[in-house]
Amino acid sequence: MSLTEVNYFCKFDKTFQPALIRISESSSPRPLVVALHTWSYDHANCGEGYRKAAEEWDWHFIYPEFRGPNWNSAGCGSDLVVSDLEDAVAYMKSICNVDPRRVYLTGGSGGGHCSLLLAGRRPDLWTAVSSWCPISDIAAWHTQCKGTRHDHYASHIEQACGGNPAESEEAALQCRLRSPLTWLANAREAGLTVDISTGIHDGHTGSVPISQAFNAFNILADAEDKFSDEEIKFMEQEEKVFPGMAYNDTDPAFDQKYPVLLRRQSAAVRLTLFEGGHNIFPATAFEWLSRQVKGSAPDWSKGTAVETGSGELSK
Repeated sequence: MSLTEVNYFCKFDKTFQPALIRISESSSPRPLVVALHTWSYDHANCGEGYRKAAEEWDWHFIYPEFRGPNWNSAGCGSDLVVSDLEDAVAYMKSICNVDPRRVYLTGGSGGGHCSLLLAGRRPDLWTAVSSWCPISDIAAWHTQCKGTRHDHYASHIEQACGGNPAESEEAALQCRLRSPLTWLANAREAGLTVDISTGIHDGHTGSVPISQAFNAFNILADAEDKFSDEEIKFMEQEEKVFPGMAYNDTDPAFDQKYPVLLRRQSAAVRLTLFEGGHNIFPATAFEWLSRQVKGSAPDWSKGTAVETGSGELSK
């Protein structure tokens, strides 16, 4: 089944914004999943993995544009983006029978960034959030990209935020306002269930160093479960799990090519470090989300086997 393109009303600037949607074939209440595009793309680039997973689970599904690529000042985690995603949820609730206990959010890379941002900005909207290879601190990522083979992402940030955050107070402010780290304490206070996954080679084979995911986890975790700067730096530089932290089990939701290397759960957040790079596995995300129900304790049990595919994100 193909996705349908729609334009839904966005209250912030009273415009109609595009999205791709799927409505469940069931007449009974069904889960809704909002899936988010990556850093350099828009709603037209909905991957096969999302479409297939939404169809297999028979969920309501929306893939909004939320102002397009992140070099746009109107995009990149702006207030417009937050409002557009609020309206995406409201729109789907207005046209289909959504189970209010099962409203989910997921995305990878730039979509990972925005999923964590919305977890912090509007934790009340979601039952659970699955974020993959996320950017959590835009100014830090600017520094990590500047002068490297990923320098174009630093340029994107300067375009969106109005300058180099290391040289402009206004650009630095915009980076903070658009960064999940600024807002994630709200998600912790609300008890929102958040699952963060990243590949150990990201930042080497991919564009987002794993410290971005670990630092997001640390905001959401209890004090005794936080990773130290030393531990994060070691794993980011060496592409190895810190001694004594290896995950000595298997999770069928991650196939043999992408086994779990490290896993830690604290409060309402879990971090998974897997053998891989800049990846998202939509089927794995949907399988975990399917077990989360508002009003019930988070389900952190191992998943069931799904078809991961490569899940590689290029941008």
